[in-house]
Amino acid sequence: MRICVAGQGAFGQKHLDALKRIDGVEVTSLIGGNPKGTEEVAKKYGIAHWGHDLTEGIARADAVILATPTQMHRAQGEQVMRAGKHVLIEIPIADTVQDAEELAAIAKETGVVAMGGHVRRFNPSHQWVNRRIRKGELKIQQMDVQTYFFRRTNMNAAGKPRSWTDHLLWHHAAHTVDLFHYQTGETTSECYAVQGPRHPELGIAMDMGIVMKVPSGAMLTLSLSFNNDGPIGSFFRYICDNGTYQAYYDDLADGKKNPIDLSQVDVSMDGIELEDREFIAAIREKREPNSSLAQVLPCMQVLDRIEKMIDPKRECVM
Repeated sequence: MRICVAGQGAFGQKHLDALKRIDGVEVTSLIGGNPKGTEEVAKKYGIAHWGHDLTEGIARADAVILATPTQMHRAQGEQVMRAGKHVLIEIPIADTVQDAEELAAIAKETGVVAMGGHVRRFNPSHQWVNRRIRKGELKIQQMDVQTYFFRRTNMNAAGKPRSWTDHLLWHHAAHTVDLFHYQTGETTSECYAVQGPRHPELGIAMDMGIVMKVPSGAMLTLSLSFNNDGPIGSFFRYICDNGTYQAYYDDLADGKKNPIDLSQVDVSMDGIELEDREFIAAIREKREPNSSLAQVLPCMQVLDRIEKMIDPKRECVM
């Protein structure tokens, strides 16, 4: 299967690392916005074709992974699907609910495999919890989540300048809101949120708090910050009727910090690789993937509700 990766940055390279470990896959094109950086990454990964025109990458591929700036997802996602190619759009699939709904409608119209990069569904830690929930062994009472970074300047995960501005709600909250829906099997019925002061240059709120509830009564409490000068990332605590579990990316421990062996959960411990494997498997098997655009729409709709609550004029930028 021929894959085009669009986006030469930190997350594009995570996908390139993952794709190297999947049999029967060839990265035929790398498309990026930074000429020098794109060429360097293409040479690093031995990719024969690189460039800046997505049309060229689409022509050389069966499927495209979009790890590009969020504001480009709407137009690029449609471009890929209208060309009859399958697409994996990194989270968030868009920065407005209207764009997300239009992308999902185009996916339905064209019949291609269209997936959102909601990697938390694939992390072995969250898979382990999900399987116990599905078996009836656990019931979530509350998910308590902290998503903390130190981003007072516009830098990416690799410590390089970004060409776009990250966002606590439309990016980082999206991970957890979708995971909450996925783990409970329900959609949010109640939500409340507050945000802190805006960064004077970036124009975004640097701190945010969200509380949500689904009809069964399970709760989510989510704290997010770009002001945290300490351990970074997302820390998940599942408070259940039959145990408490703490997840951090691909690691899991019980409530007393005893590690849980996840080595047999899936074929890899890398959530990005598992996400890419699902995308490729869905294409080969001609089926809807886990984390399809249609499946992640409820998350985007909740984010829209929250934004209207905390930012009615939507003055923030992405």
